[in-house]
Amino acid sequence: MKNIDFKAYIAIARPDHWFKNGFMVLGILLAFFIEPQLIKTNCYLKVLLGIIVACLVASSNYVINEILDAPKDALHPTKKNRPIPSGRVYLPLAYAEWLILAVIGLSIAYKINMAFFLSALWLWVMGFFYNMPPFRTKDIPYLDVLTEAINNPIRLFLGWFVLIPNKIPPLSLVIAYWMAGAFFMAAKRFAEYRMINNPERAAKYRKSFAHYTEERLLISIFYYTIFCAFFLGIFIVRYHLELLLCVPLLAGFFAYYLKIAFRDNSPVQRPEHLYRETGLMLYLGVCFTAFVFLLFVKIPVLYKLFKIIPYNINPLWEF
Repeated sequence: MKNIDFKAYIAIARPDHWFKNGFMVLGILLAFFIEPQLIKTNCYLKVLLGIIVACLVASSNYVINEILDAPKDALHPTKKNRPIPSGRVYLPLAYAEWLILAVIGLSIAYKINMAFFLSALWLWVMGFFYNMPPFRTKDIPYLDVLTEAINNPIRLFLGWFVLIPNKIPPLSLVIAYWMAGAFFMAAKRFAEYRMINNPERAAKYRKSFAHYTEERLLISIFYYTIFCAFFLGIFIVRYHLELLLCVPLLAGFFAYYLKIAFRDNSPVQRPEHLYRETGLMLYLGVCFTAFVFLLFVKIPVLYKLFKIIPYNINPLWEF
């Protein structure tokens, strides 16, 4: 075995992808929305531990993904330079890294509470099914998108259960979050397929591309968007009508993201680099700020206008 390249082992854990655990934020905000008294409790250390768990478990999944994708990555124009296909990683050590990260993360999760532990275990198991043969759902058209996108609601559960372990979050929002993730994943597939620009080479790189075409991917993106909007609407009407005012902004964000997916060598292929898209990040900040503000306010005139009976939650502010 050659000298260990520690940077390569850190790279296959993809710490630059940890930003995806920001999807836990919705679960945390939702917990504060349903039980506002949590804001006054000393729960922030627990939330920090929860985020650490999510990062460790996700990194375990990234490591096995890197290991098992290496032969295919060697056929990709840019991914062939990753640590494993370029020969900078000793595979037995990589497998050990996969297991160690999972054991540490799940051990901490178990100390937090059982619901949180089961959610963290679910996140790890989904990484197993997504990457491992004979299951390897990432090779199955549409199931590849849906099984990776389900990490969105799992992260919502992590954010929720770290604060409220004895209740289930609203399932309408959970499903909407899943479909939002499917939209992002399908857009990533669409951008990858366009970048490779060769159906035969694309199918060698990713098996699901043997079925996909640009048209099929666009139709699936449309489907996931409608599905998301429908269940988001159920959540808004059932729990907090004020969020209706945020819908035009959210619709604009989806449209903006899809526009970026059409670019040549689109950054949508590499979500970890999207922070460089200044316009998209500013727009996301506006959407997030509006969503948080509207989540914690009450505007009674909306309920009179739409003839909706308000859900019995005490808001932070009322207008």
